Amino acid sequence: MSRTAPAARAGSAADPAVPGQHAPSLAGAPAASSDAASRPTAPRSGHAAAWAELLRLPALFTVPGDALAGAAAAGARPGRRTLLAIGSSLCLYEAGMALNDWADRAEDAVERPHRPLPSGRVRPAAALTAAGVLTGAGLALAAGAGRPALAVAAPLAATVWAYDLGLKHTPAGPVAMAAARGLDLLLGAAATGGTRAALPSAALLGSHTLAVTAVSRRETTGGSVLAPLAALATTGVLTRLVADGRIRLPAGRRAAAAPGLSGSTPPARPTGTNGALTTALAAAYAATAARPYVHAALNPSPPLTQRAVGGGIRATVPLQAALAARAGAPVASLLVAALAPAGRMFARRAAMRKVSIT
Repeated sequence: MSRTAPAARAGSAADPAVPGQHAPSLAGAPAASSDAASRPTAPRSGHAAAWAELLRLPALFTVPGDALAGAAAAGARPGRRTLLAIGSSLCLYEAGMALNDWADRAEDAVERPHRPLPSGRVRPAAALTAAGVLTGAGLALAAGAGRPALAVAAPLAATVWAYDLGLKHTPAGPVAMAAARGLDLLLGAAATGGTRAALPSAALLGSHTLAVTAVSRRETTGGSVLAPLAALATTGVLTRLVADGRIRLPAGRRAAAAPGLSGSTPPARPTGTNGALTTALAAAYAATAARPYVHAALNPSPPLTQRAVGGGIRATVPLQAALAARAGAPVASLLVAALAPAGRMFARRAAMRKVSIT
């Protein structure tokens, strides 16, 4: 999906698992000899690599945490419908990636000619077709998860297309990106429980995405001190809200944690194992995002701004995990947290350390 946060779509060379660099590369791939280039397998390999660049495959590891955090916030155990919601999210995310490059193909021909479309490695018509097919597949998977899930997936898909085709370069762009990431979390909640209890988690994740997207708008030019400072302040507020803020567990978990008490139990801070896990993951979120924001504020050059965006996108995973732990789902939280190293490992093996989100 076209989310910087959400789906964001931003990253840095410091982390191969998330988008954010404007110079995609296949570092580590040996140069092909003339004999190798003539082999039938070489074109297919190059074509697959071009599509991997276009779709930013390593960034997919930042997506499942949305649905899992949403399911946790709804008080439901992940199941078949959760898997369908994750599949829907992945398809809509990739649709946004393909559509992004199709919409920006003229701009990229001047500023980023190495990208798959302007370099001729992927045809624009193929990218647009892929965006349409992936959107349809995402909606079909959401329908399989139930009408409530489809009711969230439809506006999510509309937000993705609206962002890429018109809102991205307007003041409404960061808001649209934040809405997309929040809707993605609600998709997981709608598929397995209900969306009402997940609204606070969606708001927190959306706020993080809004901050990252605002920084990403100056990736190529730099020069913005205010955006990374605002993102740094947002990170501090979100860390406190996630780790220390009073929360209300889903009704089922309140009953399990305190049998005999009514459902009107007042909000309370996480305690015990969940509290320690939530605090640790909130600290990991802050540590991942804050340092590159500080560097970008002190020196708002394009490279450091790109690193700040990358740090913000990397921080999405521990934030998702902290939100799941905060909702009383430690297993789902640890599963989400494991996606970060898995994504980095995949990116290293795929030799995709630089992929872009804009």
